[in-house]
Amino acid sequence: MRPFFLHLPEEILLLVLSYLDPRALCRLGQVCRKLSHFSGRDAVWRRIAKKCLNSGFVQPGTDAVSGVSVKERVRVSQNWKRGRCRRDTLLKWKRNLMPWIQLDGELLYVSQAEEIRAYQLRPPTNGLNRRPFAVFLGHQEDVCRFVLNNSHIISGAGDGKIALHKVHSSVSIQFTAHDQDVNCIDCHGGVIVSGSRDRTARVWSLSSGRVGQCLHTIQTDDRVWSVAISPLLSSFVTGTACCGHISPLRIWDLQSGQLMTCLGTDFRRGAGVLDVCYETPYTLLSCGYDTYIRYWDIRTSTRRCVKEWEEPHDSTLYCMQSDGNHMIASGSSYYGVVRLWDKRMNQCLQSFSLSSPTSSPVYCLRFNGTHLYAALASALHVLDFTASDSRFTTL
Repeated sequence: MRPFFLHLPEEILLLVLSYLDPRALCRLGQVCRKLSHFSGRDAVWRRIAKKCLNSGFVQPGTDAVSGVSVKERVRVSQNWKRGRCRRDTLLKWKRNLMPWIQLDGELLYVSQAEEIRAYQLRPPTNGLNRRPFAVFLGHQEDVCRFVLNNSHIISGAGDGKIALHKVHSSVSIQFTAHDQDVNCIDCHGGVIVSGSRDRTARVWSLSSGRVGQCLHTIQTDDRVWSVAISPLLSSFVTGTACCGHISPLRIWDLQSGQLMTCLGTDFRRGAGVLDVCYETPYTLLSCGYDTYIRYWDIRTSTRRCVKEWEEPHDSTLYCMQSDGNHMIASGSSYYGVVRLWDKRMNQCLQSFSLSSPTSSPVYCLRFNGTHLYAALASALHVLDFTASDSRFTTL
């Protein structure tokens, strides 16, 4: 005779199970086939997944991951938290470079010297087809940064030029943007923002018939290492070298080019900001030479650093990425160290050294729900967090 519990309406049964923890759910699933079916349903695991690292649950309506159950995403999230992964080297090149990468679904874009190469990822392992399916040219010197925008790649390089490449064709447009290296670039809503060693940031039009027209030139009085456009398309932030007495983080009005505010006042000289990104329209993250990741609240009433995380080995932080929820990944300047951070904790959660015995910075990293890709001076590495763990079924 079946327990009365199993005669409850389906929606009540799912509600009750949703209050259990992963250990209880896994054990309950071993009782009988019916409980195994119900204990694996997405509705049961969704509340747990929202508290996990890099599970894909950020905002309502954005938590759908095609073909992957929520339970599986929780399992993989446990691997991120505990540092369980497989490591592999996807690409190597003969001379030291400062590569930049972008991840777009099953495509990985990598800058190698003056080229940008597009590689197809092979599911389910997300390995790499070694031969690129497309190569984008247009610069005479090494590409410093590039971004993806709809069907275009926008890149800046050491030749002072910006190039616009159409992803699915050989069409490209180049124009001279700065007197020196274009160190950083961002693109949203029909505008490009670039920053350069020539101590300027510039806003460019992408509108039809006005491509490459400079809308604003901003004198930053310092080398610009990083830029990011606000999701509201109302402003942008610049991260500079901090060689003077001005805050390295400044926010500018996108329409007028006027300074809106400075963030922070106690940066020491040389504490330049190498990477900056908006997490929401009102919060942003920064990192750089001062060895800290900083989380800024830029609403009118506060505009302050609300939390910071210090790199344990006092290393420069070259790059970072957030999942928009609880997790941040950062790349350090020595021995290719990648660190995972839980924003609810003060200390580093996990670290991985990818460069041995020769030391190299992590110049760029990108991750999705299952893999993390890191670009070092002479190689591209991957951390695969899909490794199975039999213990998960009995937690």
